[in-house]
Amino acid sequence: MANLNIGGQSDDAFYRYKMPKLISKIEGKGNGIKTVIPNMSDIARALNRPSTYPTKYFGCELGAQVKCDEKTDRYIVNGAHDATKLQQLLNGFISKFVLCPSCGNPETDIIVDKTGTIQMYCNACGRRNKGENIHKLATYIVKNPPVNSAYGKKSKGDKADKKSKKNGASTPPEEEEEIPDDDFTKKIKEEAAAIPDADNYKSALGDDWSVDTSAEGAAARMKELEGSVKTQLTLDDDDEDIEGENPYELFGIFLEENPKATDAEILEKAGELNITTKSRAVTVLVQCIFTDDMAREVKTRTSLLRKFVVNEKNQRALLGGMERVLITSKSLMLKAPLVLKAFYDNDILDEDVILKWGEKPSKKYVSREEAKDVRTRVEPFLKWLAEADEEDSDEDSDEE
Repeated sequence: MANLNIGGQSDDAFYRYKMPKLISKIEGKGNGIKTVIPNMSDIARALNRPSTYPTKYFGCELGAQVKCDEKTDRYIVNGAHDATKLQQLLNGFISKFVLCPSCGNPETDIIVDKTGTIQMYCNACGRRNKGENIHKLATYIVKNPPVNSAYGKKSKGDKADKKSKKNGASTPPEEEEEIPDDDFTKKIKEEAAAIPDADNYKSALGDDWSVDTSAEGAAARMKELEGSVKTQLTLDDDDEDIEGENPYELFGIFLEENPKATDAEILEKAGELNITTKSRAVTVLVQCIFTDDMAREVKTRTSLLRKFVVNEKNQRALLGGMERVLITSKSLMLKAPLVLKAFYDNDILDEDVILKWGEKPSKKYVSREEAKDVRTRVEPFLKWLAEADEEDSDEDSDEE
């Protein structure tokens, strides 16, 4: 069987990382036609990934139903697809979910952390990078993480730790070698130890440690509290108003005055204002860069949007910006389902986020009536998405 270099990025005959060439076999006729991949297990073994991952990836990219039967080692994609096309898609899967973002080496393990974020640990360079979390396959990986110790999940140490916690034991199964503190850490610990605890607080402050309950004292404490809360909201919550020059307004002015600004220039401006990953910046961006041809423009702006939309909160902000754009044009409102589908097809919005958004109109970005109107317009797409999700759930249940 012919072997290929993993990822197809190198023509070096002596490249050490090889995988079997994908084989496809078309079976059936008419509506029942399907493509079987006989050597999917061998490919997955070479990539150090479960066989279901690349198979599900094919389904996401082709918009086709897939069937993974690990017991009979049979992996099927509905429809007729030749080996060349599937091989190209497989290279895309390798680029997103196998190759190390730092060194490009395929010796990586997928780890799903406690927050549900996909991480990739490279055994070659030792770095741990954030993996691909926007693609539709990411949702499946989070729900079905790798289960053996090679992927960093459910190792013997993890099981022993869970068992010890269940039995009330506080000692970990394996003690790590204690690293001595440096001088700076020692100083911090000494100062922390000098801080009086609750039992010694009265003696440290003296006899006069009670709270001033007078009207003047209460007013002073309230003023101090208001200042503290205002400062915290300004620093931590990008949805609150900001004193002085508002960076989001400056960002919007820049986008309006520079309609032909490149993605690099937009990112540079957002970086200057320190708002690149802020949800409010996403809303401003969507309102400023799209026109009545929004459904087609999404694809050309995908690379830029992915730089801004890095978490679920940002996705919700994008939906809010989309609502504001849709209600400004009757002709665009008619294309609302196509706009939402474009964000979904280009892996900018996750399925779960869209369905949750569609459940209940919100007046955060537009009026409640306008929010209802937008959701009514996109109802056909929401219904299709929900039905597809149910089919995937039924298929997963059948596989189990």
